[in-house]
Amino acid sequence: MNIKELEQNLNKPLRQATIIFLMRDDEVLLAMKKRGFGKGRWNGVGGKQLPGEEIEQTAIREAAEEIEVIPTNLKLMAVIDFYFPLAPNDKDMNQQVWVYTTTEWKGEPRETEEMAPKWFKISEIPYKDMWSDDEIWLPQVMAGDRIRAKISFKENDAVDEFSLEKTD
Repeated sequence: MNIKELEQNLNKPLRQATIIFLMRDDEVLLAMKKRGFGKGRWNGVGGKQLPGEEIEQTAIREAAEEIEVIPTNLKLMAVIDFYFPLAPNDKDMNQQVWVYTTTEWKGEPRETEEMAPKWFKISEIPYKDMWSDDEIWLPQVMAGDRIRAKISFKENDAVDEFSLEKTD
């Protein structure tokens, strides 16, 4: 099923979630997911929106919970719709993710029960240890481009189809 068909067959809105990438000089902070969705992969920090919460508040709360920093001056860089058509319906894995970057935060990134943060040179991002789609859109975000993307997955979390466009 292609992305257009997936969108037409949705029976509820996409779950809202966030990712934040902390940036300094030529480095980005990634975190190894230690449990749950995405376990064993490097990613930005973030998670699901709570009822009544603004999406930017979600990003800030998740960063505080996952790496003990309070990000400020967030810059929205991407909105990405992710579709997992092979996942059971009760898993509710389809989601719209709001991707932010920032160069400002309070506190120092620390390991928690959920994530282990580490700084990487942008030129050395470990894509082979990340979600397969990250190599498609993350280089553009790291270059400062704002994007809108839609990505569907097939077996083994491999990308099945995607669309990506730059936005203003």
